[in-house]
Amino acid sequence: METNVIYNESCITGMNQLPVDSIDLCVTSPPYDDLRTYNDSSKWDFNVFKQVASELYRIIKPGGVVVWVVGDAVIKGGESMSSFRQALYFGELGFLLHDTMIYEKNGCAFPSRRDGNRYSQIFEYMFVFSKDKKPKTANLICDKANKWAGHTNWGKGTYRDKDGNLVERKQKPTPEFSPRNNIWRYNNGKGFTTRDDYAYQHPAMFPEALARDHIKSWSNEGDIVIDPFTGAGTTPAIAREEDRKFIGYEIDKKYYEIAQRRIEDRAARLVFEE
Repeated sequence: METNVIYNESCITGMNQLPVDSIDLCVTSPPYDDLRTYNDSSKWDFNVFKQVASELYRIIKPGGVVVWVVGDAVIKGGESMSSFRQALYFGELGFLLHDTMIYEKNGCAFPSRRDGNRYSQIFEYMFVFSKDKKPKTANLICDKANKWAGHTNWGKGTYRDKDGNLVERKQKPTPEFSPRNNIWRYNNGKGFTTRDDYAYQHPAMFPEALARDHIKSWSNEGDIVIDPFTGAGTTPAIAREEDRKFIGYEIDKKYYEIAQRRIEDRAARLVFEE
């Protein structure tokens, strides 16, 4: 199985060539209903989604994770709920919904009007699925500052032993930082999403910081990270920077070429920085 490569082909065709239980982590963002247009390079509907999800279940290792970043279109006055249908299907395949996380944006392209009927949409779902069991890797990011760092709780800590006796527990000081919450806020837009200006030719990129945080959370150095919808190459670029191996698929030749240039530029930059 070749790694550190992006293929200009359908991810369904490509993943079908990968061995069973061979991938540690998937970080991806599929097409969102009709919210974005990708030059009609590929059909996207629920039947196609099911093929992608089934292949992911086949190739992900037991305890491996799929991070599925997705939003819904508003159709005839109501949200499509495609994200929920997809989450339920992942569950039918055997994935566990480990966490329903939120990607909160710093703003939106179309803010609500005072005479409108819908609040400004500034979030997307980040469904975190694990195959068959809890994640085999969970490097929780501890950057939430604690107000009472260094202090112990008031009073005595106690617990009941197996005979029902009350036992005093030694209190530990509150650490300086604890694991963050599951709502992650990122600045998006030019100057924040990526360092590579040419990558803005892609209409729907998630921030590099989002990919980096998930890659560091759910994988270790040397693990294999896959992105079935590589787009402008965010997941592969960050996987490489974090010393993971990557496999990407992008059916649109324009975005495939952008991703290739981005990976080559990042590789050259890493060599220079070293």
